[in-house]
Amino acid sequence: MPLSPSSSAQSARETIAARLKELRRDAGLSGHGLALLLGWSESKVSRIANARTPPSDADIRAWCEACGVAHLAVDLVAANRQADEMYVEWKRLHRTGMKHAQGAVLPVLDRSRQIRVYCSNVVPGMLQRREYARSLMATITDFQQTPDDVEAAVESRLQRSRFLHEGHRTFALVVEETVLRYPIGSPAAMEDQLRYLLEVMGATRVSLGVIPFAAPRRMWPLEAFSIFDDRQVNAELLSAAVTITAPGETAIYARAFKVLASMAVYGPRARRLIEEAIASLR
Repeated sequence: MPLSPSSSAQSARETIAARLKELRRDAGLSGHGLALLLGWSESKVSRIANARTPPSDADIRAWCEACGVAHLAVDLVAANRQADEMYVEWKRLHRTGMKHAQGAVLPVLDRSRQIRVYCSNVVPGMLQRREYARSLMATITDFQQTPDDVEAAVESRLQRSRFLHEGHRTFALVVEETVLRYPIGSPAAMEDQLRYLLEVMGATRVSLGVIPFAAPRRMWPLEAFSIFDDRQVNAELLSAAVTITAPGETAIYARAFKVLASMAVYGPRARRLIEEAIASLR
């Protein structure tokens, strides 16, 4: 299993590795001695202790037991799983279909008060209409070659839209003009989707900005990402979903969003771009 390219995940793994190394030393064991007790190769002990190989839950339990601190395994296993969830390959996340992953974001939305979203490729999930979402998810399922539960996944995704009208949350959403032009699904599905964007623009707590093709670039187009308050960023790579919680990294995304939002147009100018995209469908 490769290590995550996210420094948040790597930092979490390094913390776990350092704790395991500390437990070995407290037990008066060398790497060689621990390897003998566990029946492992010395290189395996070294790889885990230096965060080059993520330990399995069983590895952590065996390590703690050999060091005489079996009771500490529970917390370390929980921390290890949390680190594992910071970078999850889509194929693994969607191994039983897409419905579970769609529902997983609902609790995060529920406890957030300020949500900022940037998308350069597709309409943000919480703004997607049924036919648009169905076409997009069918394409993703086909590309990833994962189980087809598109209909159930669409129903789950559509639940996100209720947060736009509940509670006291604020939403700042920024999309590139390309999002208005990429044909996802049929022309009818695209028109329905674009008209819904016009409707959403009138919502009290929603700000929707569009970065025009011709806007001077002070920030290059990025992967889609969502910022939940200032505590968590969810970024979507081609191969994986990345959850970022390290304050230094979330601050970088917040700064990027601020620049991207400053490049966007809002109100009548954004509405005009959407209407032009609708007209182009005919």
